[in-house]
Amino acid sequence: MTTALVWIDILLLFVCLLPVWRHEHWLIRSLDFPRLQFSLLLLVALAASLLLFDMQQWYSWVLLIGLVFSLGFQAWWIWPYGPWHQREIGDTSSPDPDNTLSLITANVLTPNRNASALVELVRVHKPHVLVTLESDRWWQEQLDVLEADYPYTLKCPLDNLYGMHVYSRLPLLNARTEYLVEDDVPSMHADIVLPSGRRVQTHFLHPAPPSPTENATSGPRDKELVIIARQVQAAGGPHIVTGDLNDVAWSETTRLFRKISGLLDPRVGRGMFNSFHARLWFCRWPLDHLFVSHHFTLSQMRRLPPFGSDHFAIFAEIVIEAENGQHDNGLEADSDDRAMAQDKIS
Repeated sequence: MTTALVWIDILLLFVCLLPVWRHEHWLIRSLDFPRLQFSLLLLVALAASLLLFDMQQWYSWVLLIGLVFSLGFQAWWIWPYGPWHQREIGDTSSPDPDNTLSLITANVLTPNRNASALVELVRVHKPHVLVTLESDRWWQEQLDVLEADYPYTLKCPLDNLYGMHVYSRLPLLNARTEYLVEDDVPSMHADIVLPSGRRVQTHFLHPAPPSPTENATSGPRDKELVIIARQVQAAGGPHIVTGDLNDVAWSETTRLFRKISGLLDPRVGRGMFNSFHARLWFCRWPLDHLFVSHHFTLSQMRRLPPFGSDHFAIFAEIVIEAENGQHDNGLEADSDDRAMAQDKIS
Protein backbone atom coordinates (compact mmCIF):
# COMPACT_ATOMS: atom_id res chain seq x y z
CA MET A 1 0.00 0.00 0.00
CA THR A 2 2.82 2.38 0.89
CA THR A 3 4.60 1.69 -2.40
CA ALA A 4 1.40 2.40 -4.36
CA LEU A 5 0.92 5.65 -2.44
CA VAL A 6 4.49 6.72 -3.27
CA TRP A 7 3.82 6.29 -6.99
CA ILE A 8 0.46 8.03 -6.71
CA ASP A 9 2.16 11.00 -5.03
CA ILE A 10 4.85 11.14 -7.71
CA LEU A 11 2.27 11.04 -10.52
CA LEU A 12 0.15 13.71 -8.84
CA LEU A 13 3.16 15.97 -8.35
CA PHE A 14 4.10 15.51 -12.00
CA VAL A 15 0.71 16.47 -13.47
CA CYS A 16 0.27 19.36 -11.00
CA LEU A 17 3.64 20.94 -11.76
CA LEU A 18 3.87 20.19 -15.50
CA PRO A 19 1.92 23.37 -16.47
CA VAL A 20 4.84 25.43 -15.14
CA TRP A 21 6.44 24.52 -18.46
CA ARG A 22 5.12 27.09 -20.91
CA HIS A 23 4.90 24.67 -23.80
CA GLU A 24 1.68 25.23 -25.77
CA HIS A 25 0.82 21.57 -26.44
CA TRP A 26 -2.81 20.84 -25.62
CA LEU A 27 -1.97 18.08 -23.15
CA ILE A 28 0.11 20.45 -21.03
CA ARG A 29 -2.18 23.46 -21.26
CA SER A 30 -5.24 21.38 -20.38
CA LEU A 31 -3.65 20.81 -16.96
CA ASP A 32 -4.24 24.52 -16.22
CA PHE A 33 -7.95 23.79 -15.91
CA PRO A 34 -8.50 21.45 -12.91
CA ARG A 35 -6.49 23.35 -10.30
CA LEU A 36 -9.33 23.13 -7.79
CA GLN A 37 -9.64 19.38 -8.37
CA PHE A 38 -5.86 19.01 -8.10
CA SER A 39 -5.93 20.88 -4.79
CA LEU A 40 -8.49 18.46 -3.37
CA LEU A 41 -6.51 15.44 -4.58
CA LEU A 42 -3.35 16.89 -3.05
CA LEU A 43 -5.09 17.32 0.28
CA VAL A 44 -6.21 13.68 0.24
CA ALA A 45 -2.73 12.49 -0.81
CA LEU A 46 -1.11 14.61 1.89
CA ALA A 47 -3.38 13.22 4.62
CA ALA A 48 -2.85 9.63 3.46
CA SER A 49 0.93 10.12 3.28
CA LEU A 50 1.08 11.54 6.81
CA LEU A 51 -0.80 8.49 8.10
CA LEU A 52 1.03 5.76 6.18
CA PHE A 53 4.57 6.92 5.47
CA ASP A 54 7.53 5.86 7.56
CA MET A 55 8.94 9.24 8.60
CA GLN A 56 12.35 7.65 9.15
CA GLN A 57 12.72 7.37 5.39
CA TRP A 58 14.19 10.35 3.50
CA TYR A 59 11.82 9.93 0.54
CA SER A 60 8.82 10.39 2.85
CA TRP A 61 9.98 13.90 3.71
CA VAL A 62 10.76 14.69 0.07
CA LEU A 63 7.28 13.67 -1.04
CA LEU A 64 5.55 15.46 1.83
CA ILE A 65 7.42 18.68 1.13
CA GLY A 66 6.59 18.28 -2.56
CA LEU A 67 2.89 17.81 -1.81
CA VAL A 68 2.79 20.86 0.46
CA PHE A 69 4.60 22.99 -2.12
CA SER A 70 2.34 21.81 -4.95
CA LEU A 71 -0.77 22.46 -2.85
CA GLY A 72 0.41 25.99 -2.16
CA PHE A 73 1.16 26.47 -5.86
CA GLN A 74 -2.35 25.38 -6.90
CA ALA A 75 -3.93 27.54 -4.19
CA TRP A 76 -2.00 30.61 -5.38
CA TRP A 77 -3.75 30.46 -8.78
CA ILE A 78 -7.30 29.97 -7.50
CA TRP A 79 -7.03 32.05 -4.29
CA PRO A 80 -8.39 35.30 -5.87
CA TYR A 81 -11.67 33.59 -6.74
CA GLY A 82 -12.97 33.35 -3.20
CA PRO A 83 -14.90 35.79 -0.98
CA TRP A 84 -11.78 36.33 1.15
CA HIS A 85 -9.99 38.20 -1.67
CA GLN A 86 -10.34 41.91 -2.36
CA ARG A 87 -12.70 42.56 -5.25
CA GLU A 88 -11.43 44.14 -8.44
CA ILE A 89 -14.85 45.55 -9.28
CA GLY A 90 -16.98 47.15 -6.62
CA ASP A 91 -20.69 46.70 -6.10
CA THR A 92 -22.96 49.26 -7.73
CA SER A 93 -23.60 52.09 -5.29
CA SER A 94 -25.97 54.24 -7.31
CA PRO A 95 -28.11 52.26 -9.79
CA ASP A 96 -28.64 54.19 -13.00
CA PRO A 97 -30.92 52.53 -15.58
CA ASP A 98 -29.59 54.77 -18.33
CA ASN A 99 -26.04 53.54 -17.76
CA THR A 100 -26.84 49.89 -16.99
CA LEU A 101 -26.01 46.99 -19.28
CA SER A 102 -27.05 43.37 -18.70
CA LEU A 103 -25.90 40.35 -20.68
CA ILE A 104 -26.43 36.62 -20.97
CA THR A 105 -23.54 34.65 -22.43
CA ALA A 106 -24.49 31.10 -23.43
CA ASN A 107 -22.59 28.33 -25.17
CA VAL A 108 -25.60 26.41 -26.44
CA LEU A 109 -23.83 23.17 -27.56
CA THR A 110 -24.75 22.72 -31.22
CA PRO A 111 -26.46 19.27 -30.90
CA ASN A 112 -28.56 20.53 -27.98
CA ARG A 113 -32.16 20.98 -29.11
CA ASN A 114 -33.62 22.53 -25.96
CA ALA A 115 -33.74 26.05 -27.38
CA SER A 116 -37.02 26.80 -25.61
CA ALA A 117 -35.26 26.57 -22.23
CA LEU A 118 -32.74 29.24 -23.26
CA VAL A 119 -35.47 31.44 -24.69
CA GLU A 120 -37.30 31.13 -21.36
CA LEU A 121 -34.16 32.19 -19.48
CA VAL A 122 -33.97 35.26 -21.70
CA ARG A 123 -37.62 36.12 -21.11
CA VAL A 124 -37.21 35.72 -17.33
CA HIS A 125 -34.00 37.70 -16.90
CA LYS A 126 -34.58 40.20 -19.73
CA PRO A 127 -30.94 41.03 -20.51
CA HIS A 128 -30.10 43.88 -22.82
CA VAL A 129 -27.87 41.54 -24.85
CA LEU A 130 -27.85 37.80 -25.52
CA VAL A 131 -24.73 36.26 -27.05
CA THR A 132 -24.78 32.61 -28.09
CA LEU A 133 -21.85 30.41 -29.03
CA GLU A 134 -21.88 27.16 -31.04
CA SER A 135 -25.19 28.30 -32.56
CA ASP A 136 -25.88 26.98 -36.06
CA ARG A 137 -28.70 27.76 -38.47
CA TRP A 138 -31.19 25.61 -36.51
CA TRP A 139 -30.43 27.60 -33.38
CA GLN A 140 -30.77 30.83 -35.33
CA GLU A 141 -34.27 29.83 -36.45
CA GLN A 142 -35.25 29.10 -32.84
CA LEU A 143 -33.74 32.30 -31.41
CA ASP A 144 -35.22 34.57 -34.07
CA VAL A 145 -38.45 34.56 -32.04
CA LEU A 146 -36.64 37.05 -29.81
CA GLU A 147 -36.29 39.65 -32.56
CA ALA A 148 -39.50 41.43 -31.59
CA ASP A 149 -37.77 42.48 -28.37
CA TYR A 150 -34.19 42.23 -29.63
CA PRO A 151 -34.20 43.95 -33.03
CA TYR A 152 -30.45 44.57 -33.27
CA THR A 153 -28.61 41.42 -34.28
CA LEU A 154 -25.37 39.93 -35.50
CA LYS A 155 -25.62 36.46 -37.00
CA CYS A 156 -22.99 33.97 -38.05
CA PRO A 157 -24.52 30.46 -38.15
CA LEU A 158 -21.88 27.76 -38.63
CA ASP A 159 -21.90 23.97 -38.44
CA ASN A 160 -18.34 23.68 -37.08
CA LEU A 161 -19.12 24.47 -33.39
CA TYR A 162 -18.05 28.09 -33.85
CA GLY A 163 -21.28 29.74 -34.94
CA MET A 164 -22.14 32.89 -33.03
CA HIS A 165 -25.18 35.14 -32.59
CA VAL A 166 -25.86 38.41 -30.80
CA TYR A 167 -29.39 39.68 -30.05
CA SER A 168 -29.66 43.14 -28.51
CA ARG A 169 -32.37 45.45 -27.22
CA LEU A 170 -29.90 48.32 -27.49
CA PRO A 171 -28.50 49.73 -30.76
CA LEU A 172 -25.33 48.17 -32.12
CA LEU A 173 -23.00 50.49 -34.01
CA ASN A 174 -19.97 49.44 -36.09
CA ALA A 175 -21.23 45.86 -35.75
CA ARG A 176 -19.05 43.38 -37.57
CA THR A 177 -17.91 39.76 -37.70
CA GLU A 178 -14.19 39.16 -38.03
CA TYR A 179 -11.87 36.19 -38.42
CA LEU A 180 -8.83 37.37 -36.49
CA VAL A 181 -6.70 34.22 -36.48
CA GLU A 182 -8.43 31.25 -38.11
CA ASP A 183 -10.56 31.33 -41.25
CA ASP A 184 -13.41 29.33 -39.70
CA VAL A 185 -13.43 30.80 -36.18
CA PRO A 186 -15.31 34.12 -36.00
CA SER A 187 -15.48 36.82 -33.39
CA MET A 188 -18.01 39.64 -33.17
CA HIS A 189 -17.50 43.29 -32.29
CA ALA A 190 -19.86 46.22 -31.79
CA ASP A 191 -20.41 49.48 -29.96
CA ILE A 192 -23.46 49.09 -27.70
CA VAL A 193 -25.30 52.38 -27.22
CA LEU A 194 -26.71 52.74 -23.71
CA PRO A 195 -29.90 54.77 -23.06
CA SER A 196 -27.67 57.57 -21.75
CA GLY A 197 -26.00 57.74 -25.15
CA ARG A 198 -22.67 56.35 -23.94
CA ARG A 199 -21.02 53.74 -26.11
CA VAL A 200 -19.53 50.51 -24.82
CA GLN A 201 -17.07 48.78 -27.11
CA THR A 202 -17.83 45.07 -26.89
CA HIS A 203 -16.00 41.99 -28.13
CA PHE A 204 -17.66 38.56 -28.28
CA LEU A 205 -15.12 35.74 -28.52
CA HIS A 206 -14.96 31.96 -28.88
CA PRO A 207 -11.42 30.96 -29.89
CA ALA A 208 -10.68 27.33 -30.66
CA PRO A 209 -9.31 25.34 -27.71
CA PRO A 210 -6.09 23.39 -27.56
CA SER A 211 -7.30 19.80 -27.82
CA PRO A 212 -6.66 16.58 -29.77
CA THR A 213 -9.71 17.29 -31.96
CA GLU A 214 -9.13 21.02 -32.55
CA ASN A 215 -5.69 22.66 -32.36
CA ALA A 216 -2.67 20.71 -31.18
CA THR A 217 -1.43 23.79 -29.35
CA SER A 218 -2.92 26.81 -27.60
CA GLY A 219 -1.18 29.15 -30.05
CA PRO A 220 -4.25 30.29 -32.06
CA ARG A 221 -6.35 30.84 -28.92
CA ASP A 222 -3.59 32.75 -27.19
CA LYS A 223 -2.94 34.89 -30.26
CA GLU A 224 -6.61 35.92 -30.55
CA LEU A 225 -6.72 36.90 -26.89
CA VAL A 226 -3.57 39.01 -27.19
CA ILE A 227 -4.87 40.72 -30.36
CA ILE A 228 -8.07 41.75 -28.55
CA ALA A 229 -6.14 42.77 -25.44
CA ARG A 230 -3.99 45.12 -27.49
CA GLN A 231 -7.02 46.60 -29.24
CA VAL A 232 -8.70 47.28 -25.91
CA GLN A 233 -5.58 48.82 -24.41
CA ALA A 234 -5.07 51.10 -27.41
CA ALA A 235 -8.69 52.25 -27.72
CA GLY A 236 -9.48 53.20 -24.11
CA GLY A 237 -13.02 54.03 -22.99
CA PRO A 238 -15.67 51.62 -21.67
CA HIS A 239 -14.97 48.08 -22.88
CA ILE A 240 -16.41 44.60 -22.40
CA VAL A 241 -15.03 41.24 -23.53
CA THR A 242 -17.28 38.22 -23.09
CA GLY A 243 -17.62 34.70 -24.43
CA ASP A 244 -16.29 31.18 -24.09
CA LEU A 245 -12.53 31.72 -24.17
CA ASN A 246 -11.77 27.99 -23.87
CA ASP A 247 -9.43 28.92 -21.06
CA VAL A 248 -9.84 29.16 -17.30
CA ALA A 249 -9.81 32.42 -15.38
CA TRP A 250 -6.58 31.57 -13.54
CA SER A 251 -4.41 30.43 -16.46
CA GLU A 252 -1.26 32.28 -17.39
CA THR A 253 -2.76 33.18 -20.78
CA THR A 254 -5.92 34.70 -19.32
CA ARG A 255 -3.85 36.60 -16.77
CA LEU A 256 -1.70 37.87 -19.65
CA PHE A 257 -4.86 39.00 -21.45
CA ARG A 258 -5.95 40.93 -18.36
CA LYS A 259 -2.54 42.51 -17.91
CA ILE A 260 -2.24 43.71 -21.52
CA SER A 261 -5.87 44.87 -21.85
CA GLY A 262 -6.18 46.41 -18.39
CA LEU A 263 -9.63 44.83 -18.01
CA LEU A 264 -11.01 43.69 -14.66
CA ASP A 265 -12.59 40.38 -13.64
CA PRO A 266 -15.85 40.66 -11.64
CA ARG A 267 -15.35 37.12 -10.30
CA VAL A 268 -12.29 38.13 -8.28
CA GLY A 269 -13.39 38.25 -4.64
CA ARG A 270 -16.82 36.79 -5.49
CA GLY A 271 -16.46 33.23 -6.77
CA MET A 272 -15.43 31.06 -9.68
CA PHE A 273 -18.84 30.92 -11.42
CA ASN A 274 -17.87 27.60 -12.99
CA SER A 275 -19.74 27.37 -16.28
CA PHE A 276 -18.44 24.02 -17.61
CA HIS A 277 -19.22 21.09 -17.36
CA ALA A 278 -22.94 21.46 -16.63
CA ARG A 279 -23.50 17.69 -16.37
CA LEU A 280 -20.39 16.69 -14.41
CA TRP A 281 -20.41 18.32 -10.97
CA PHE A 282 -16.93 17.02 -10.13
CA CYS A 283 -15.38 18.38 -13.33
CA ARG A 284 -16.19 22.09 -13.45
CA TRP A 285 -14.19 25.24 -14.13
CA PRO A 286 -14.85 28.79 -15.44
CA LEU A 287 -14.69 28.79 -19.26
CA ASP A 288 -17.29 31.50 -19.95
CA HIS A 289 -16.00 34.94 -19.08
CA LEU A 290 -16.86 38.60 -18.68
CA PHE A 291 -14.11 41.18 -18.44
CA VAL A 292 -14.88 44.89 -18.12
CA SER A 293 -12.97 48.16 -18.00
CA HIS A 294 -12.59 50.18 -14.81
CA HIS A 295 -15.60 52.32 -15.76
CA PHE A 296 -18.05 49.66 -14.52
CA THR A 297 -19.33 48.42 -11.19
CA LEU A 298 -21.24 45.17 -10.74
CA SER A 299 -24.94 45.12 -9.95
CA GLN A 300 -25.32 41.33 -10.10
CA MET A 301 -23.76 38.22 -11.59
CA ARG A 302 -25.05 34.67 -11.50
CA ARG A 303 -24.83 31.29 -13.11
CA LEU A 304 -28.19 30.39 -14.62
CA PRO A 305 -29.97 27.01 -14.43
CA PRO A 306 -29.00 24.33 -16.98
CA PHE A 307 -30.75 24.40 -20.36
CA GLY A 308 -29.46 21.21 -21.99
CA SER A 309 -25.99 22.42 -22.95
CA ASP A 310 -22.72 21.25 -21.44
CA HIS A 311 -22.25 24.90 -20.36
CA PHE A 312 -24.25 26.96 -17.91
CA ALA A 313 -25.25 30.41 -19.15
CA ILE A 314 -23.85 33.39 -17.24
CA PHE A 315 -25.94 36.49 -16.47
CA ALA A 316 -24.32 39.77 -15.46
CA GLU A 317 -25.55 43.32 -14.94
CA ILE A 318 -22.99 46.13 -14.85
CA VAL A 319 -23.28 49.90 -14.43
CA ILE A 320 -21.05 52.73 -15.59
CA GLU A 321 -20.15 54.79 -12.55
CA ALA A 322 -17.85 57.81 -12.66
CA GLU A 323 -15.12 58.15 -10.04
CA ASN A 324 -15.53 54.62 -8.69
CA GLY A 325 -11.88 54.38 -7.65
CA GLN A 326 -11.10 51.27 -9.73
CA HIS A 327 -8.67 52.78 -12.23
CA ASP A 328 -5.63 51.14 -10.61
CA ASN A 329 -7.29 47.80 -9.83
CA GLY A 330 -6.43 44.63 -11.67
CA LEU A 331 -3.17 43.17 -12.94
CA GLU A 332 -0.32 45.18 -14.43
CA ALA A 333 1.94 44.14 -17.30
CA ASP A 334 5.70 44.21 -16.93
CA SER A 335 8.40 43.85 -19.57
CA ASP A 336 8.25 40.04 -19.42
CA ASP A 337 4.48 40.11 -20.03
CA ARG A 338 4.86 42.43 -23.01
CA ALA A 339 7.58 40.20 -24.42
CA MET A 340 5.38 37.13 -23.98
CA ALA A 341 2.47 38.89 -25.71
CA GLN A 342 4.71 39.83 -28.63
CA ASP A 343 5.93 36.26 -28.85
CA LYS A 344 2.37 34.94 -29.08
CA ILE A 345 1.55 37.45 -31.82
CA SER A 346 4.69 36.54 -33.71
